[in-house]
Amino acid sequence: MPLPEAQFCEALRALGHVDRLDFVRECLKDEKAAGELAARSTLSLATVSEHLKVLRKSGLLRLNRDGRFWRYRTDQATLTAVGKAILELGEL
Repeated sequence: MPLPEAQFCEALRALGHVDRLDFVRECLKDEKAAGELAARSTLSLATVSEHLKVLRKSGLLRLNRDGRFWRYRTDQATLTAVGKAILELGEL
């Protein structure tokens, strides 16, 4: 299913920040809590949470409940659709 243009643009904007790109990579490997992501970076938990909000809004991350914790996981379908849309730009 093709990605709507507005979501494509929002995903590109979200991926355009090095920390957010790192979070997408980390959450692609395994589900992560915001605290885990903050511990792996030099950013505060509040800043990490703001970046995660942008990634959720773009559809690149999904939030899952794990007992008392919320964990983030990269939405593989959205990431694949973004990649496909980028490749299709060359076909114009």
